[in-house]
Amino acid sequence: MTRIPEDTISRGLPGETVQPAPRTRREARERYRGSERRQARGLPSTSTGARSLRQAAKPGASLGAGYLGLGAAVLTGIEAVAGIVFFLIRWTEFTDPWLPAAAWALYLVAAVGVGLSLLTYGERLTGLAFVLICVVLACVVTLDFIGIWPEHDLAHTASASVAAGFALLPVATLRPAREVATAIAVLGLAFIGMAIASTPITSDTMPALVSTLALVTVPPSIAIFVVHRFRQLVQRELDRVLTQSNVQAPQFAVGMLASDELARLDLAAEKLLDAVANGSDPLPLSDASASVASSLATELRLHLIEGRRETWLYHAITESDNLGRSVSVADPQSLAGHLSPAQRDGLLQALWQMVGVGNDARTTTAGSPVVSVTLGPVGSDGHPVTDETMDVPIVFESRGVPRRRLDPTAWSALQRIGPYTDSVRDGALHVVAHCVVDRHPSM
Repeated sequence: MTRIPEDTISRGLPGETVQPAPRTRREARERYRGSERRQARGLPSTSTGARSLRQAAKPGASLGAGYLGLGAAVLTGIEAVAGIVFFLIRWTEFTDPWLPAAAWALYLVAAVGVGLSLLTYGERLTGLAFVLICVVLACVVTLDFIGIWPEHDLAHTASASVAAGFALLPVATLRPAREVATAIAVLGLAFIGMAIASTPITSDTMPALVSTLALVTVPPSIAIFVVHRFRQLVQRELDRVLTQSNVQAPQFAVGMLASDELARLDLAAEKLLDAVANGSDPLPLSDASASVASSLATELRLHLIEGRRETWLYHAITESDNLGRSVSVADPQSLAGHLSPAQRDGLLQALWQMVGVGNDARTTTAGSPVVSVTLGPVGSDGHPVTDETMDVPIVFESRGVPRRRLDPTAWSALQRIGPYTDSVRDGALHVVAHCVVDRHPSM
């Protein structure tokens, strides 16, 4: 029977509600994001985990997306200058040029205000500020539409309203994509309605109208896509770097997800000892205090035992947002702890390559693992087994990773684990790598 490591991360003291342990860092962040819930668990608000969660919950640019916002702001400024020049050149052609001029004035004032706000308070844009920006842009579009209405030619007279679409480019790096997409959709519908109401739709005017609509909606839509992909890339690489730290980890250890639980136990123990020291809970302890002390001792012992059962591979998988959702591991004999750093690196590299290909292929069922990894049993297929070394077969199985999609990096990583064979059975890729390891690892 496969021995599953006992969960102690979610075990609470008497009277607390027990919840299943989080499988990934993302699930842990979502569960403990609220400060009230963190305080209810007894964690100090000054802890490293609390500070990290507060920083992650703040709105604004993150993971270097501010640099993309700076580039988007430069493009917005260039388009605004071109729009103003276009408007001034056609000044005499407008029946009433003062309303479009007022639209441009409001646009410039709003741009300066947003710029000063970002310089003062940093790359932060709250929901209220975003709503205010949308209201100002709506006023800009309205003034421009009213001013160009008598011309009955939206494509050749709109200027400030077109710049409103480009103003959403830097906003895409500061607010969630769905909010910016909603603003783009509303702006596009406004242009469509204005085109139908003010401009004769003919074969001559249609190309210019379509071009104007594309100029308003396509650039900010591309910005949303670029920012989304950039954040995915950076988060994946950060996750990969964090997971890679397990290559040099001890054979058995307590993972990062247990740090908050240990902090809670430490705080509870400090409170109990302080109560005894200051005399508020005199010796001998009351039944309630003795029960709490016993529970704390049991919890600490279980964490110590847990640290001797869960290998580095278990923590590398469960503490990764990407690997935790896509990889399942069966290691009943805790053989992963015997792998050398080079073999561990090859194993993680192969998993990242398979998971990346599997997620891109989109062929797996939602919620099912992309890759299954099984370690053991020891000493099979005639590979060398001595008093100092043993053979650990590592079996990779995946139904979402076509063999032809794996690049040479994946096969090179498998080679670092040991000699391997690969085959395809019933549409699933099977790779068996034989890893010769020390029976008594130094790590």
